[in-house]
Amino acid sequence: MEKVIHQKRNQRPFDIAIVGAGGAGIMAAIRAGDFKKNIILIEKNASIGRKVLLTGKTRCNITNAADMDTFIEAFGKEGRFLRSAFYAFFNRDLIDFFRTKGLMMKTERQGRVFPVTDRATSVVEVLKKCLSDKKNIELLYNSRLAEIKKENGYFGLHVAGKDKIRAKKVIFAMGGASYRVTGSSGDGFVFAKKLGHTIVPLKAALVPLKTKETWVKPLAGLSLRNIRIIFKYGNKKITSRVGEIVFTHFGISGPLILDLSGRIVSLLRGCREIDLFIDLKPGLTAELLEKRLLREFAGGRGAQLKNAMKKLLPHKLIPVFLQITGASPDKKVNQASRRERQQIAKLLKALPLTVTGALPIEEAMVTGGGVSTKEINPRTMESKVVSGLYFAGEIIDGAAPSGGYNLQQAFSTGYLAGESAGACVK
Repeated sequence: MEKVIHQKRNQRPFDIAIVGAGGAGIMAAIRAGDFKKNIILIEKNASIGRKVLLTGKTRCNITNAADMDTFIEAFGKEGRFLRSAFYAFFNRDLIDFFRTKGLMMKTERQGRVFPVTDRATSVVEVLKKCLSDKKNIELLYNSRLAEIKKENGYFGLHVAGKDKIRAKKVIFAMGGASYRVTGSSGDGFVFAKKLGHTIVPLKAALVPLKTKETWVKPLAGLSLRNIRIIFKYGNKKITSRVGEIVFTHFGISGPLILDLSGRIVSLLRGCREIDLFIDLKPGLTAELLEKRLLREFAGGRGAQLKNAMKKLLPHKLIPVFLQITGASPDKKVNQASRRERQQIAKLLKALPLTVTGALPIEEAMVTGGGVSTKEINPRTMESKVVSGLYFAGEIIDGAAPSGGYNLQQAFSTGYLAGESAGACVK
């Protein structure tokens, strides 16, 4: 059971008010609570950690085992801003934090770290207990911030249907504008802007993409593993690592697509379409691939093309693939012309799609854009515009690929904001 401490709010102000009980807000409360300060954690949902529960397909990809430089690079131009937060509380610190609470972690491919239970609920249960054990933290559920003002050295927070809350320090950990079902409705950006902050234009990040081609629809749900994707625009291109994609009824998704989607969404602001090519055999050159086709076709002279392709493609993809090549699926392989064989080899290396857009930001996993890092002190997470106001988590501009990077950012910035506020409040 979560312990909720009730307190008359017409008494002395809280030392720290934290708005948002996701990963960032929870860690901020836990760390600030170490300084024995009087804290209130305000959450619009009926429970904490709603988005944490959905991460890693509900397994909770809590962080990544990568080194500091890899983390910095993952966040692109905003990565340097996060260095102090990562130094304060990094992946090993996070893993140790849960280990000391009885929850062990394991590392999987590409350095992704998960709880050994494979359940995000295990992570949230630990966080709930940490908050419950600290008697100086009050949890206020089902409470949405309606207004915030700073007057006479204190913040006045108006929560819908509740008494006015006064606090010496405030930490905004209200998330982004994605995954609306978790409560991330973009409120934090509205309040930050009213308080004088610059909001870098929001965009969907880690989001599926839409395609012009309708042949993806019958392939919905099909995963392609060990492939590579290449985006081309003008005379430039973006090439992915080898990994996995998933077809959807509207286009394409999966880890490779999600990781590059933020860059593609930005590019689509300046053009209507972007070419996408799927390399279905990234381990083979075009020359080696044609030689393999010769061997495959020579070994089954009486076989039909649709059957000969079973060694090269998933069954569900074969009819669509052959339709794109223009070759008859019922044609015998020994009747296939050299031109048809070359076309098959070409498409195995570059199956074309046309990206026309992305799902809306509400359906993205992560929000790109947010409060400008130029207006936040990277060593404390305190606003340079409003003293006593701190930011943590997805509300801050910057997003990384999937793999645990974004959740680590939430815990790291939350930890630093909580520590900074807790250490300096009088």
